[in-house]
Amino acid sequence: MGRKRVFDLLRTINVASCQCPAHGFRGNIHVSNATPPKDNVFEFKCSTVRYGLGVTREVGMDLVNLDAKNVCVMTDPNVVKMSPMKAVLDSLTRNGVNYKVYDKVRVEPTDTSFKDAVKFAKEGNFDSFVAIGGGSVMDTCKAANLYYSDPDADFLDYVNAPVGKGKAINVQLKPMIAIPTTSGTGSETTGVAIFDFEELHAKTGIAHSALRPILALIDPLHTLTMPSNVTNYSGFDIFCHSLESFTAIPYTERGPAPSNPSMRQAYQGSNPIADVWARFCLQTLRKYFARSVFNADDLEARSSMHLAATMAGVGIGNAGVHLCHGLAYPIAGGVKDFVAEDYGSNPLIPHGLSVVVTAPAVFKFTAPSDPDKHLEAANLLGIDISNAKKEDAGKILSDTILKYMDQMKIENGLSALGYTRDDIPNLVKGALPQNRLLKIAPLPQTEEDLSKLLEDSLTVY
Repeated sequence: MGRKRVFDLLRTINVASCQCPAHGFRGNIHVSNATPPKDNVFEFKCSTVRYGLGVTREVGMDLVNLDAKNVCVMTDPNVVKMSPMKAVLDSLTRNGVNYKVYDKVRVEPTDTSFKDAVKFAKEGNFDSFVAIGGGSVMDTCKAANLYYSDPDADFLDYVNAPVGKGKAINVQLKPMIAIPTTSGTGSETTGVAIFDFEELHAKTGIAHSALRPILALIDPLHTLTMPSNVTNYSGFDIFCHSLESFTAIPYTERGPAPSNPSMRQAYQGSNPIADVWARFCLQTLRKYFARSVFNADDLEARSSMHLAATMAGVGIGNAGVHLCHGLAYPIAGGVKDFVAEDYGSNPLIPHGLSVVVTAPAVFKFTAPSDPDKHLEAANLLGIDISNAKKEDAGKILSDTILKYMDQMKIENGLSALGYTRDDIPNLVKGALPQNRLLKIAPLPQTEEDLSKLLEDSLTVY
């Protein structure tokens, strides 16, 4: 066969070859090793999750399997008196595990409370950590583990920029086991630790995959100790985790790509795997949210919400959250005199409440980015969208959120939390440092956009 006929045949095969993903390699495709301007890759990391009634009894054996000799157990002043804490300590004692307890974790932690927990950790010769409580406890334990493992670090070294230096974590942390007692934050599976930075009156945090607990023990029995309002506000954290990760900027639109995969950010945008968990959680909320709030002994409902909180954490730990959380941090950080029932007597805006209060306005704003996804979210929450128009997607999802908020008797907007129109400039100022979250939103925002979202959230009903 002549040379020309050989090349003609190869060209014919190249043009006519199958184009499906499995067989569609084209010989003339050039793959560059250059770093692309946008990151077209996502990776999925997660703690090991173990779920089941009474699974807390296994924590002592897990620590023995880790060859733990001296364990730091962290909790808060409320949980330390409750049955979940007793279950943990019983398991540790039964398995001969030595431990010390830190029970001073602050609900909605601050940089000061983080530092106090770090001081306790540094004074012990710990080889592992256990967190038993809500998101505040788990986040505090992550921070204590980090600064114990890197004792020479300055506190701001690892805090997210622009508040801190946002350094990557290169030290080896000690093994951490997380046992949640609330159903909301999903912190048991994420590499994020959030706190109030008191100097700015706004929340920020530390975010890196190294912070993730190695094991999350999800024991639905612990949910039976949750008061109604804690169940309610925590549930809205699941609610917004799911909606925000589902509607986040697609991972292919995020950029720039990292020069090294170890530097890929924790929050990567919506992706096919995170979407699976978002859909699961929205369906769970539709079926079990109200039951879990209004029927404290409904173990099926509370167990399902407990699992949904973890699955939402798996989703957001990789996709991320955006505007509801970005605006929530200054809302919670700037609390004046609002006191939430079931949260003690000090002024405090629970995280789930601070997040959901702007949600109706946020999803009206983001809907043009992907009307189909916003409509699908409303449908998953129980709304018939068979005759819905794409241009109405924002209003439909916003009205769906308001329906849930009204059913759960959520306060009527920012004004009910003590804020006025005059506070909006300071709230915007507190939101702007949340760049890590704002850039995960599917649409860019100006300061005027953020002001409008807050203004539209002063009253919501």
